[in-house]
Amino acid sequence: MTASFRETRILMKRRNFLKTSAASALAAPTIIPSSVLGADAPSNQITLGLIGCGGQGTGNLRNLMGKSGTRGIAVCDPDKNNMNRARDHVNQKNGNKDCETFTDFRDLCAMKDLDAVIVGTPDHWHSLACLEALNNKKDVYCEKPITHLFAEGQAVYKAAAKNKAIFQVGSQQRSSSRMRVAAEAVMNGVLGKIKEVKVGLPTGSGTNEEGKVAQPIPDHLDYDLWCGPSRMLPFHPKRLHWNWRWCLDYGGGQLMDWIGHHNDIAHWGLEMDKSGPIKVEAKGFRYHGKGMYDQPLDYTVVSEYAGGYTVTLSNKHKMGKDKNRSMGTEWHGENGWIYVDRGRIEASNKDWIIEKNDRGPKKAYKAVGGHHQNFIDGIRTRKDCICTAETGHRSATPGHIGYVSDKLGRAIKWDPAKEECVGDAEADKLLKTVNYRGDWKFEA
Repeated sequence: MTASFRETRILMKRRNFLKTSAASALAAPTIIPSSVLGADAPSNQITLGLIGCGGQGTGNLRNLMGKSGTRGIAVCDPDKNNMNRARDHVNQKNGNKDCETFTDFRDLCAMKDLDAVIVGTPDHWHSLACLEALNNKKDVYCEKPITHLFAEGQAVYKAAAKNKAIFQVGSQQRSSSRMRVAAEAVMNGVLGKIKEVKVGLPTGSGTNEEGKVAQPIPDHLDYDLWCGPSRMLPFHPKRLHWNWRWCLDYGGGQLMDWIGHHNDIAHWGLEMDKSGPIKVEAKGFRYHGKGMYDQPLDYTVVSEYAGGYTVTLSNKHKMGKDKNRSMGTEWHGENGWIYVDRGRIEASNKDWIIEKNDRGPKKAYKAVGGHHQNFIDGIRTRKDCICTAETGHRSATPGHIGYVSDKLGRAIKWDPAKEECVGDAEADKLLKTVNYRGDWKFEA
């Protein structure tokens, strides 16, 4: 019987293969195909496992499997339909039927021949999946926001550091050339002293459907496991795939769904990847008031930074040279402004944003080959990726504190070095509380 890929990888490490081949050469000439010794040899390939087989997770797996020297070997999801679709793609790509399937992510993370884990679950599962992978010495690619809750984010970035793991947050805009050019210009002080930064995010959506009466749970879904550490609300298909984002038990609404994109770019330019604000205040949060989606429809979060400027997250911004852009990042300084979004970059001085121009001595990290290739390169070189676990956590922090500010109805002073609310024990406790359901445990 022909050995499977997993068996080949376990039993034939490259060094053992070379040792065996050298011994055999004494008895008879041996021709070794270059493919056996190259980057695509089974013993040299980076093996990938996917937890969360929805659209985003499967898309990340497809992209990573398209990189040289990688191979998918396992997928995991409590929805068998999603899991089987991902399995079939892996098998088709590999030309066999060896892809393993799991409903419990812990079994996938325990695989000895697995190098890296992709976490593409809903937000409420990010931390447990990441921590399990990290503590099993796997490298991790995790979708943004890095975690559902603040304390989870702290635990993940500390676990990544402790385990010396390569970690890439799926804030893919960092690997865009226009985002890099904009951030690099701000880093080099072309704007002079920064006065304010606008971060435009989407407006939330509501529904009048209450979702209080449980609908029949499909046979292909383990709904109890899907809910995992969060409340098990009455099953409704409009709380499930994609729409879980609008339910605060499972996601963080549009605020947290997009903060890891545009605020991440704001922080990059401001060189705040290991720091953050000193004061955060929620303003104008408006909720639908009924229905199963409890995210805010409108929201503004104003953060003050030690540099004397504010960063305002809002769905109400009007940005760009024509003041007609609601999404993106816009820095304002004493010398002018720079605006960037997907597909567009503008500035009061166009010379600042011409890519070939020299913006100064500070050079923003350039992810050669894109965000997914940067993760693969990180695994091979053991050099940090463009968006580390701590970077992802720090860019999401103003949103987490913003929700606490809205709930308590007051501004929150913040110590970014200690990651503590200053003089407000109630706010600090609320921010760092993690209440998991049932037997699920959170260990900071």
